[in-house]
Amino acid sequence: MIEPILLVTGMSGAGKTEVMKALEDVGFFCVDNLPPPLLRDFSQLQSLSSDPDQRVAVAMDVRGRELFPELLAAVDGLEEAGVAHNILFLDCADDVLVRRYSETRRRHPMREGRNLFECIAAERALLAKIRARANLVLDTTGMKPHQLRERLGRMVLDRDVRLDLVVDVMSFGFKHGVPLDADLMFDVRFLANPYYEPALRHQTGLDPAVADYVFAQPEASETVDNIASLLERWIPLHAAAGKVRLTVAIGCTGGQHRSVALAEVLSDRLAKQFNFVSAIHRDMRRTAS
Repeated sequence: MIEPILLVTGMSGAGKTEVMKALEDVGFFCVDNLPPPLLRDFSQLQSLSSDPDQRVAVAMDVRGRELFPELLAAVDGLEEAGVAHNILFLDCADDVLVRRYSETRRRHPMREGRNLFECIAAERALLAKIRARANLVLDTTGMKPHQLRERLGRMVLDRDVRLDLVVDVMSFGFKHGVPLDADLMFDVRFLANPYYEPALRHQTGLDPAVADYVFAQPEASETVDNIASLLERWIPLHAAAGKVRLTVAIGCTGGQHRSVALAEVLSDRLAKQFNFVSAIHRDMRRTAS
């Protein structure tokens, strides 16, 4: 079953750019400022996607100028064709819209000799009919970006998207340099190094013999427990602050044995609580031979 198209419209300055970014973060394919006459053709393209679960969002607003009044006719066309869709209308208090435009110094798309309050009033009149047909209305007055993302998740996906923060658990070798994109970094070089065991030297932390060697040391399991305990508390805090990706780097000397083994166990543990956790081994094959 093809997912309904989400049509995003509303007041200029109400946060469509942030909304489209937030929708991309939760997996939507987003198209901004699509001319309404192209909407029906675009909906047909969706049926050609290899992923029937791919969600699509299309933003259309008064930037379309003379084409925007055709939006209602385009929506009628979707209904006549039986194309499932939802309309999300973004609204905001007039004084907040004026402040946002004053702060950004951007030109209102309906300026044409009017002051800002007159522009907003004219735009409200133009959008009145599409707002009346919207089945989702979101007032962004006073919302911060992370609050907007959370509200959208509940409104559009009916779930808590704070658990969707992408967590990359990255193993690496200090001798190859620290990862510049790491948000948190842990050094596990205090563990005994399998490299000095001839039978294990050319294996990696993905091999059971190496993992057994590493975790035969009680400190290895204690380290995973301690890091996991921190992350289980910190990941929701990062998500609540609006972060969409967190990279946790685990480093040993070469990035082949100890860090790989710990990153695998840590990522498996975190994946039991969070939706998007993966282990990345930056240097594992660089030193393996």
